[in-house]
Amino acid sequence: MNKKVTGKKAASSASKTLKNSSTGSKSKSAAGSALSQTKAPKKTTSKKAATAASKTLSDGRASKASKSAAGSALAQKPGKNKK
Repeated sequence: MNKKVTGKKAASSASKTLKNSSTGSKSKSAAGSALSQTKAPKKTTSKKAATAASKTLSDGRASKASKSAAGSALAQKPGKNKK
């Protein structure tokens, strides 16, 4: 089970990303995922949000706030079960 939650700094970045009208949809998806996991250790990042977060991190035009939120979302993605 995931025990990670979004910290205050990443939550603030996610909020700024969501409020910014010029932010792209992928960045907003990742930010929304990160923000929804504030104080919620049972929630994890979905596959769709993780893909959006990955694309946000590799986008040279994305703001520092967007990348912070995307990093937080990716950190809360469930790992693959090794068998």
